[in-house]
Formats: sequence, C-alpha cells, structure tokens
Amino acid sequence: MDIRKLEGLLREVRLGKTSVEEATGQLKSLPFEDLGFTRIDHHRSLRRGFPEVIWGEGKTSGQILSILKQLKAKGQNVLITRLEERKAKLIQRAFPKSRYYPQSRVLTYLTQPVRSVGKGTILVITAGTTDIPVAEEAVVTAQMMGNPVETLYDVGVAGIHRLLAERKRLEDARVLVVVAGMEGALPSVVGGLVDRPVIAVPTSIGYGTSFGGITALLAMLNSCASGVAVVNIDNGFGAGYMASLINRL
Repeated sequence: MDIRKLEGLLREVRLGKTSVEEATGQLKSLPFEDLGFTRIDHHRSLRRGFPEVIWGEGKTSGQILSILKQLKAKGQNVLITRLEERKAKLIQRAFPKSRYYPQSRVLTYLTQPVRSVGKGTILVITAGTTDIPVAEEAVVTAQMMGNPVETLYDVGVAGIHRLLAERKRLEDARVLVVVAGMEGALPSVVGGLVDRPVIAVPTSIGYGTSFGGITALLAMLNSCASGVAVVNIDNGFGAGYMASLINRL
C-alpha cells in the first residue's frame, strides 16, 4: 500500500463507503507479511516512497512468484533485480504483462502507472560498452521510481572528446550516474565539469589488476572532484535508487 491508496482508504471510511472492519482487514498485514521464508515489508512504500524490491539471485522461482503475488495483491509495482533469464521466463508465464530486461537482468510488473516524481532528468553515462548492463540496471530502477532518464554510453577517457561533445547534456541533467570499470577515471572527469551530484558506479570490468572492480572502486573513492559519491561494485540498482531520491528533492 502506498500513500495514495492509504489516503483513499481513509477517505472512504470517513465518507462511510468502507466500514471500519473492512479497513482494518486491509491494514492488518500493512507492516509486514510473513510467508515463512520471507517477511514482505508492505510498509516500505509509505516510509520510503517505493515498495520493497525483490533480489532475484539466490531465490527460487517459486519464492519470487509468492512475493510478487503478495505485492500485486497490495497494488504495488514490482521491481526484481539480478534475475536470470530462466527464472524470468517462468515468472512471465504466470505474469504475462511483466517485462524482462535481459541486458540488465531486471524484471518489472506494473499494477498501476508509474507516477512521475522526478524534478529533472537523470543522465546515466558509461565509460565503455561493457559497462552498459550495470548502467541499464540504474536506468530501469530510476524509471520505475518515476524519473525521466537519458543515457550517454561509451564516452570514456580513452577518447575524452566523445564526452566533451555532449557538454550541454551534462549541464542539463539534474543528477548524473557515471558507470566505469578499468581504472574508474570517468566519474572524476564528469565531476569536474558539472555542479550537480555525480553518483559513481565501479564495475568489475577490467584486466587482472582491476581485481574485479576494486581498482575502480578505490579510484572513485579517492576522486579529487568534489560532489562525487560512490556505490558498490556493479550496483546499478543502488545508483538508480539514490539518483531518484536526490531527483525528488
């Protein structure tokens, strides 16, 4: 249940269209719902403005379907991350209207239209083409949370003129998400060009001494450009979520 549905329910009680008993029944499982293997946080949308997100990796298809059904019953939009294609196909059989994004391994299901809450555009940038799957996770997350999102891909420091040619788009964005592997230099460059928040996302792309993204992570954490914040390795979801929270302010 989100804030709009709760307000609507309370109005119906006040107008006598819904009894106190009926409203109590709807609110009974509002804080959380215990399914045995998980406790679904139905209250999260009221607290955070977005429902609980399902982490698909490590869960069985049956577990994911059970959670999805309960979120749907509460009228919540559903976002599932890190979902392998085999599981996605099983879920789509039960929920044909769901949409799977194979590149980012994200599945979405809408019970209601996404409400626009973003105050401006979120621009998602990648250093290279191989960083796009992580970037797309950020894109879908931010879009599901009600933001206009644009992308600017493959503009890394090996050819910095590609980035500088898009200077106006950098300046027009309200929040920038910059995704990079290898040495992770791009967020520092972008951070030095704009007066907007930059969320840096290190990826696990790179040769041996990238240590699965640790080199990029440390480089971003040590950025000399002010206003650059860093999420964990390959955490496109976290970057999209944070960018959305900033873009609502």
